[in-house]
Amino acid sequence: MRIAFIHPHKAFLPEIDAYQNFFPTYNIETIVCKTDDIINADVEWHFMGTDKTKKKNSVIKIHEYTSASVPPLIHLKNLSKKILNAKPDYRLFLNEYVKNKFSFKDDIPFGFRDMGISDSFLHFENSPIKKEYDFVYAGSVNAGRQIDKLIEIFTRRNVEKKSLLIISKDYHELQSKFSQFDNIHFIGPIAHNEMPSQISKAKFAINFIVDEEPFNEQTSTKLLEYAAMRIPIVTTDYKWVRNFQKEHGSNFFYLKEDFSNFVFEYVSGFDYSFPDLKNWRWENQIRKSGVVEFLQSKFSGLSF
Repeated sequence: MRIAFIHPHKAFLPEIDAYQNFFPTYNIETIVCKTDDIINADVEWHFMGTDKTKKKNSVIKIHEYTSASVPPLIHLKNLSKKILNAKPDYRLFLNEYVKNKFSFKDDIPFGFRDMGISDSFLHFENSPIKKEYDFVYAGSVNAGRQIDKLIEIFTRRNVEKKSLLIISKDYHELQSKFSQFDNIHFIGPIAHNEMPSQISKAKFAINFIVDEEPFNEQTSTKLLEYAAMRIPIVTTDYKWVRNFQKEHGSNFFYLKEDFSNFVFEYVSGFDYSFPDLKNWRWENQIRKSGVVEFLQSKFSGLSF
C-alpha cells in the first residue's frame, strides 16, 4: 500500500514528517508529491488548497484542511474551495473552527486532526550552554503574518541591543529590509528535526500571531514545540492561546497590542510555567483523527 501526500510546497507542514514516521511502521509506503506530479498511489492525500483532479478508480482521496483561508477575501476563498474542489472520500480538519468555515453540506465522513509535537521536541535536553541569542521566532514570515511588526521592535531603543533569531524560509526581502541591524539574524530553511537545537540557542521564544482570523483561531504548532522544550514563551494575546492556557495550564508572557511592555527586565523577571504535553504527540493526534479507522475500512488486512 502506498500513500501520496500532495501539496504545492508553499507552507510549513510538520504533519507530513509525522505521517511519514507513523505509516511506514505499519508497512505502508509514503511519498511526497507536488500538485502537478504524476502520481501512482493507493491513497492520494491532498493538503488543501485546491484539488480539482478527477477521482481515479480504486484510489482513495483524502482532503486535509490544516487552515481556513487567509486574507484577503477570506470568505470568497473559502466559498470557492467549497464549490470547486473535487469530492474526496474523507476529510480532515484542524478543528471545529476550520470545519465550520467551509460548511460542507454532504455526507462525506470527516475527522479532526490537531497539530502535534514530535519526539525530537519532547525529549530534547535543553542543556545549560551559553545562549547565542536573546529571542527566537520560528515559523512563517508570509506577509499575512505581519512579522515585520515583530522585527521592528528590535530596532527600537528599548530592545535594540537584544538579539533576535528568525528561523524560516523565503525571508530574503525581510532580511534585506533589516540588514543594517546586526542584532537581527535569519537562518533556514532547516529540517524539522534540527529545529530544537536551533531554538535552544535563544533565552526566550516568541509566539507571534496577529489577532485576526483565521490565525487567532488555529493551533500554534510553534508554541507547542517551545513549551515541550520548556523555553520561556513570549506571545501575542489572542483567542486560541488564552483558551489553551486555561485548558492545559501554563504561564506565558503576553505582549500588549502596542508592545509597550516588551521590556527585557519585564520579560526576564516573569514567572513562566509549562503544560504537560505528552498527549500532544503526533501519534496520538493521528490516532484520534479517525483516519486510521477509515483506512482500515477501505483496505482489508490493514492493521494499526
